[in-house]
Amino acid sequence: MASSKEYLDFITEQLSDLEGITYRAMMGEYIIYYQGKIVGGIYDNRFLVKPVPSAKKYLPNASLEPPYEGAGEMLLVEDVDNREFLVGLLDAMYEELPEPKKKKRGDFRE
Repeated sequence: MASSKEYLDFITEQLSDLEGITYRAMMGEYIIYYQGKIVGGIYDNRFLVKPVPSAKKYLPNASLEPPYEGAGEMLLVEDVDNREFLVGLLDAMYEELPEPKKKKRGDFRE
């Protein structure tokens, strides 16, 4: 099941207090970026984030779920109605997220 644009719009609105929130559509789902770093995504209308240590601490009871079959597990964010909580979560995660990969000349992959 693909994620809806309405759910994407809801999540990005919840994160609108943060500068640099962007997204990219990928096969019916959405990758979420914070200042160029991938924080997670929207998969089957679920907001999932990378399981970095700060996210695990922020979400101690979150379930680990794969975004799609065969993928590594991510943390399910259930409290998406709490705007302050979401902003705090992404702020806490930022330093632990890997830097974006540099594109090589001739590399057309995004």
